[in-house]
Formats: sequence, structure tokens, C-alpha cells
Amino acid sequence: MTPSITAVGFTLNQEKSDLVNSKLKRIAYADDLIVDLLIKIKLDNGFVFDITVNFKWGTQAHVSDKDQDFAAALNKTMDVLDNKIKKEKDKVQGR
Repeated sequence: MTPSITAVGFTLNQEKSDLVNSKLKRIAYADDLIVDLLIKIKLDNGFVFDITVNFKWGTQAHVSDKDQDFAAALNKTMDVLDNKIKKEKDKVQGR
């Protein structure tokens, strides 16, 4: 898995970058399923997280969430992303 993090409208400092990387460990179980992970963080009246996951079998999942607090927005987005990855993994293993 190759994560790509892009910050729009603000500078992603080391503390926030470390927080994102630590949260990505939650989906480490899917490293062999994911080709790349595109993370776009935008500051627009709060932090907006847009995450796109490209799976090895050609499908894609997209999640987005917004919150005034960086950590809260990241946590909510990672919860949804984790569920989407689990569902996609179960669907592929069921075939």
C-alpha cells in the first residue's frame, strides 16, 4: 500500500502527519489488498477528509467526512474506511 497525503489550504505539520500515519495502522491488515491510498485533507470551514482506496482487483472505494477538529474528522473517516475495506475484502473472499 502506498499512501499519498495531500493538504489543501493549510500546511500539514509533522504532528498531524504522524497522527494520520498512526491511524493508517488500523487498516494495515489490508496492505496486500490495496494498491494505493489517496488522502486529501482540505481546510474549508473545518477539516474535510477525502480518501480514495484502489484495490488490486480494480475496484475503488471513496470515503469523505468533515469536522472542525482535525483528529475527530480523521477518526470518523477512518471508521468508515475500515468498514468499507472489510466489506470489500469479505465480498472478494466470498467469490
